[in-house]
Amino acid sequence: MESPIHDRATAGRQLAAALRHYAGRDDLIVLALPRGGVPVAAGIARSLGAPLDVLLVRKLGLPGHPELAMGAIASGGVQVMNEDVVRHAGVSEEAVDAVLARERQELERRERVYRGDRPWPELTGRCVILVDDGLATGATMKAAIDAVRRQGAARIVVAVPVAPPQTVAELKPLVDEVVCPLQPESFMAIGQWYRDFHQVSDAEVKGELDELAPSPGKH
Repeated sequence: MESPIHDRATAGRQLAAALRHYAGRDDLIVLALPRGGVPVAAGIARSLGAPLDVLLVRKLGLPGHPELAMGAIASGGVQVMNEDVVRHAGVSEEAVDAVLARERQELERRERVYRGDRPWPELTGRCVILVDDGLATGATMKAAIDAVRRQGAARIVVAVPVAPPQTVAELKPLVDEVVCPLQPESFMAIGQWYRDFHQVSDAEVKGELDELAPSPGKH
């Protein structure tokens, strides 16, 4: 069976059609989860006439079990901890601080690569569309939602081309709207639904941001 989504740019244009009721809002900003979410989000930002930026999320892995998240950090200085995981695992404050320092350093490095010296946009009172190229468990998107809510977003929309129905159902109570055209019951990996799922380069991310990023001093 041929994969239903041609590529990320096509997915962005299709999502933009489903989001056209947001076009023209002066409080709108599109935030992509890099790197794969950026070409999708760029199509949405262009179609809706909205600025584009990236929202970086780093999982805080449990020492010795890095696949298990004890929290997350995100762009804009947001830090979320799962205190139950930390307490049950008996992780010391020093160990938590070490993981935090390492992941914060990596997040800041990526911020410099993608954003340069452009400041983090003000989200208070704004309508934020969060975009990725697809979701599996939705864990990173949940951290992103938490991050923009803590920064005062007035309306939060999640827009992705493909995700399992269970993940979409879990996200719906957390935001104002979820737009996800393709919700296959049988889901193994995001890439299986794309004909072109090449790895997005840092240069590709920077190119889109240089064109569509918010101007300094503007919303």
